[in-house]
Parts: sequence; C-alpha cells; structure tokens
Amino acid sequence: MHNPDPTAKPRLVAVVVTRDRLAQLRVTLPRLMADLPGALDAVVVVDNASGDGTAEWLRTQAHPALHILRQEQNTGGAGGFAAGIAAAQSLFDPDWIVVMDDDARPEPGALAAFHALETQGAEAVAAAVYYPDGRICEMNRPSGNPFWQRAAFWGAATRGRAGFHIGDAAYSALPCEIDVTSFVGFFISRAGLARAGLPDADLFLYGDDAIYTLGLRARGGRILFAPQIRFAHDCSTFAPGERRFRPLWKAYYYQRNLLILYRMAAGAWFWPVLCVILPRWLMRIRAHRGARRAFLRLTLAALADGLRGRRDRRHAEVLHLAETRD
Repeated sequence: MHNPDPTAKPRLVAVVVTRDRLAQLRVTLPRLMADLPGALDAVVVVDNASGDGTAEWLRTQAHPALHILRQEQNTGGAGGFAAGIAAAQSLFDPDWIVVMDDDARPEPGALAAFHALETQGAEAVAAAVYYPDGRICEMNRPSGNPFWQRAAFWGAATRGRAGFHIGDAAYSALPCEIDVTSFVGFFISRAGLARAGLPDADLFLYGDDAIYTLGLRARGGRILFAPQIRFAHDCSTFAPGERRFRPLWKAYYYQRNLLILYRMAAGAWFWPVLCVILPRWLMRIRAHRGARRAFLRLTLAALADGLRGRRDRRHAEVLHLAETRD
C-alpha cells in the first residue's frame, strides 16, 4: 500500500526496458541497485526477448527488490514500458515510477534530487539528459507543443526545431513546464497514471513517449522539467545526419507514429503540416539505394495507417514489407 502520509518520502520504482544490449544493462542495473534501499524502493527490468545472454545474466542478479519480466516476443520499447509500468503498479504500488532505456541511467545523486524536488502539483517530471561526455542529449530534449502556444508556434515557424524545444539555458535554470518529453528519466506519479493510463503497446517504438506525454498534457496533466535531476544516455553511437533506416523496417514505425503525434499536436493545422513533411520523407528514398521499393512500401503503409490512426499492424507484416526485392 502507498504511504498516505504526505510528509513521507514517496515510494519510487524504476522500470528499465532492455533488448540485446547486455553491455549497457550491466552498467545501468548496478547504478540503480546502488540506490536500494533509499532513494529507490524497487527495480523492474523488462527483458524484451533478448537473445544475447541477458536472461542468463539477469538470473544471477537476485535481490528482493528486483523483479525481472521476461517477454517471449519482442514488443518494442512501447510494449516493454507498458508491461513494465503495469508490473510495477501491481507488485509494488509505488507513488512514482521512473522509466529509462537500458543505455540510460541516473547520474549519482539524481534520485535524491528527485526526492528533494518541489513538484508544484505536477503529475510527471522530466530529467535533464546528457551524453556521457556532458553534452546535452538532443534526442531527449523536452519541448512545448508549438500549436498550443503562440510564441512557440512562431518560434517553430522561424527557427524550426529550436523554436519549440527548450533552450540550453533551461538546463541551468529553475524547473519549467513542458508538453513533450522522452522515456529517459521520465517520472510519472500515481495521479499521472490514473489520468493518462499505460503507454500504448501497439506503437512498438519511435514516438511512443512523445505521444504519451502529449496525451497526458492534453488530458490536463502537468509535466515539470527539472534540470537538477541529471541522467546520462549512452546513445552516442547514432550517426549524426544519418538518413538511412537501419534496419529498414524501423521506417514504418517512425513515420506512422509521427503522423499520429503530429495530428495530436497540430489539430486543425495537421493537413498543412503533412504537406510539409511528406515530401521530406519521400526524398529519403534516395538514401536507401538497393532497398528503395521496400522503403516506399513501408512509407505508404505508414501513411495509410497513420492517417487512419491504425496501430495494430502486426510486426511480422512490417518485416515482410521491409523485405528487399529491388
């Protein structure tokens, strides 16, 4: 049962989703376990059908506050987070849950900083996420919805992405409210989960976190960006400016889920937005030499499903669409 005493430290449970990245998990899990008991009350690790020895290694990590949830099929990051959060709720009944990928982890003192935070009635909190070398991690930079805020709208129109994502100065300022963030260092309260429910497992991967957090805001929830809570994300292997999807099937989820997100964010402005982004997506066909027909098949399927709001296409179908027949 959760502690009804408002002066008591809230019960915090971490959820980590892993898939074939044992080397990263070997760093993240000990970092979390070091905060047991204390800043953290329990850890749930979702093993998303890994085949690299993750399951065997996890069996050696016995601890009463550690729960391992083995998925026999890969359900993607979205399915992993949905299952992990549900397990954390059922097993530990926490006041707050913090989620992260297997290659992300709290910096020393981050969870203590969360407990010291005045949440100001917010139902969710986003950490400041950095690369291991100390640079701000762009893929985890929170943002506002430019279609809800006039200043952000004109910022997006004149400066693109920089116009509606929080600036560097916010990382050394007081906490501020945001509309969209990632599932790296994302803290969600009992009240936030009651309002927004579980993440949508059918999204599989890409944009599921943005869709979830924007949905929480659309339902009246508040999300606070707290720069004093620092996470590290060891995702520096992503190639800057890479335009080719590797593996190719990821193109479907990326494009379908962004269409769902853009429709949520833009409302009546969605169709003008689509006229801008669709030509850009089609131009990426040039980067997929040797797989251009497959890329086009995936893009057309993503467009059809995204416009209809269809989220239940089986992963096996997506893999079939991605088969190269050029």
